[in-house]
Amino acid sequence: MSVPDKFQGFQSPSAEHWTDFQKNSFEPRPFGEYDVDIKVECCGVCASDRHTISGDWGGCPYPLAVGHEVVGKVLRVGDKVTLAKVGTQAAPMLCAGITVYSPLKRLGAGPGKKVGIVGIGGLGHYGVIFAKALGAEVYAISRSRAKEADARKMGADGFLATGEKDWTKGHEMSFDIIINTATSFEGFALSEYLSLLDVHGHWNSVGLPGGDGISIRNQDFITNGCYIGTSHLGSRREMLEMLQLAADKGLKSWIEEIPISKEGLQQAMEALKTSSVRYRSCMTNYEEAFGA
Repeated sequence: MSVPDKFQGFQSPSAEHWTDFQKNSFEPRPFGEYDVDIKVECCGVCASDRHTISGDWGGCPYPLAVGHEVVGKVLRVGDKVTLAKVGTQAAPMLCAGITVYSPLKRLGAGPGKKVGIVGIGGLGHYGVIFAKALGAEVYAISRSRAKEADARKMGADGFLATGEKDWTKGHEMSFDIIINTATSFEGFALSEYLSLLDVHGHWNSVGLPGGDGISIRNQDFITNGCYIGTSHLGSRREMLEMLQLAADKGLKSWIEEIPISKEGLQQAMEALKTSSVRYRSCMTNYEEAFGA
């Protein structure tokens, strides 16, 4: 199959009208010797897509088409590309999967470790799945118990609802690792979460909320001497390890398929806003929308 001279996509026109998606054509940059062209078959919807086109993370050039969790087939490779070839299927659990797998693996999640996953959404559901697959004891941590049944089906051994009174009671200084995937810091009492960590435990934030962030005091973590850090995606080696783990253990993403269109994209963005997606929206029907 030949590669078209122009690409098509649904673009957001401005931060003020960011959900008024318009189907447009545009010229790609010149194809380089290290480039790979992929025919998109479907694409996951990441919270970063919403943060970007809404201006939540600051200004960006418009019109703008987002979407980076691409699944498809390789149509063309540059002369110096060695890790892909024409016809290869490209279907990684990216970026959500690697975003949580990388810190879990680096921080030693596995047998004998107790891991907490804060926020059971697109990132968080992968966190539960991968932490369990690595052999850890896993607790899902969410504002309410609305997602408890699903979290347990994903592999969670326990569930904590932060909206309940004394929700940390009985769990203080018992977690080795907590991965925070929350996309909002509204009403977020960081000191309560840090109190869950054992001595020299690890708090790792991978969610990227907009706004002014969150304040932290030394008193919040001096008792247990916990480590506070963050992580961004992962290495190619970790990606390959993650995909092999998923293949070996038959791990599946929990997705909701939505045919790509202006209305479909608006539906996906609203689901992100209201945290109602279970657990990753995936845009489909690309051939119907853009042609073969």
